[in-house]
Amino acid sequence: MARSYFIHTFGCQMNESDSQRMGEALARAGWRPSAAADAADLVLVNTCAIREKAEDKLFSALGRYRLLKARRGTRIGVAGCVAQQEKDNLLSRAPFVDFVLGPDHLEKVPELAESGGVETDFLDTEQYLFPQADPETSRGKATAFVTAMKGCDNVCSFCVVPYTRGREVSRPYAEIVREVASLVVVGVREVTLIGQNVNAYAGGCSFADLIRRVAAVPGVMRIRFTTSHPMDLSADLVRCFAEVVQLMPHFHLPVQHGADTVLERMRRKYTIAQYEERIASLPEHVALTSDIICGFPGETEDEHRQNLEFLRRTPYDNLFSFLYSPRPHTGAILKLREWGEVPRALGIRRLEEVQGLQMERTLRRHRQRIGSVVEVLVEEPGFGRSRENWTVHFDGDAGSGDLVRVRVDSATLVSLRGAQVETVDRAPRMALKRRLTVVSA
Repeated sequence: MARSYFIHTFGCQMNESDSQRMGEALARAGWRPSAAADAADLVLVNTCAIREKAEDKLFSALGRYRLLKARRGTRIGVAGCVAQQEKDNLLSRAPFVDFVLGPDHLEKVPELAESGGVETDFLDTEQYLFPQADPETSRGKATAFVTAMKGCDNVCSFCVVPYTRGREVSRPYAEIVREVASLVVVGVREVTLIGQNVNAYAGGCSFADLIRRVAAVPGVMRIRFTTSHPMDLSADLVRCFAEVVQLMPHFHLPVQHGADTVLERMRRKYTIAQYEERIASLPEHVALTSDIICGFPGETEDEHRQNLEFLRRTPYDNLFSFLYSPRPHTGAILKLREWGEVPRALGIRRLEEVQGLQMERTLRRHRQRIGSVVEVLVEEPGFGRSRENWTVHFDGDAGSGDLVRVRVDSATLVSLRGAQVETVDRAPRMALKRRLTVVSA
């Protein structure tokens, strides 16, 4: 019998995409997916290192999977950003782990599953090859992630990404367009171009030109992208929101803080005035979301006040806010003594103030949609997303890939709910093949 695998994914869209690629590599080597970890011969944990809590989740999961290893000999692998960050140290802390795999070596997972070991060296930019997606993995799905680039050159003082994902490398645009075309063939209707700093893309054309090339692929209905840096927001990219009908009116542009002095310590290389100038150029119909870090080292009460004032005047549709998490190798951890650590209780109080401000705004905006009709791409029966990336639950007969209009009858902080009133475009029904099993957390 073929051996089976189970992938447990933590973190961002890039990790979800990487898990698919590793699943495809295992399938090519004769492994089959398992619906549950306790029935698998291999459990692979794909990790995130952005915040300390994500690492805690990893070791909690490994504690559970260790019991499987003791009971039935399950092999255990750790991949992703924590694997890259900790390298051999991870085996010292969890010696029952069989192998450790960094993000530059996804294609080696079948080999390491057999032999064990550690593979975490970064490849030179000239040697790096982006894993090629198997479109069959996405057959029957309405949406798919497409990797446009990897890594980041900004070296923000709070961020571990340059140490876990390496320098920026852009994928040639022809590869991206071919992958998108292959996904459309198996029924995908929306693609999200992903990268740690995706609007710094330089794979033979500008990022704005890449969006236009992807939009020209017959059958592409919706395009999204994430994540962006304010310094790489070009006027041409802004024009895409008005000129490219497939580009959805949702833009995630992390600001990180509303005080210039904190941005300087963060090495963000822009001021709030420059950020505000950039977002002011966006068309009014674009739903803007962002990230905010509270309790950054040295954050004063006045800097927190500036942060709140910025958020009050900036019409974010939604906000992802976090308490500062010290990460190894970063500039902020090296300067922690000089800048001063914000007491945890104080940081939490500031975070709650930020979240309370945005939750009130988000709930108000959602409730303003009651009685209106929104266009929804159905991801599974009764669930989909609006053009603005709002979560929508609805009653109706639409299936995956259908484009429908939904009348909004009620709203909560996290979603809209309503009833299907019209089918705009019905997706062709395709035969489903068995999907690779990837679990996210």
